[in-house]
Amino acid sequence: MEQLLTYTANYGFAMVVSIYLLVRIEGKLEQLTVSINELTKVIAGKL
Repeated sequence: MEQLLTYTANYGFAMVVSIYLLVRIEGKLEQLTVSINELTKVIAGKL
């Protein structure tokens, strides 16, 4: 437990920034997935 607290104290800022970026990227990845699916449907309709 002490080691976990030490890691959190030493790397806390990096962990917070990483979690923030992962949460922000998740929404954009979902939008990208929807866009790719729509593009696939449009391309399939033209073939």
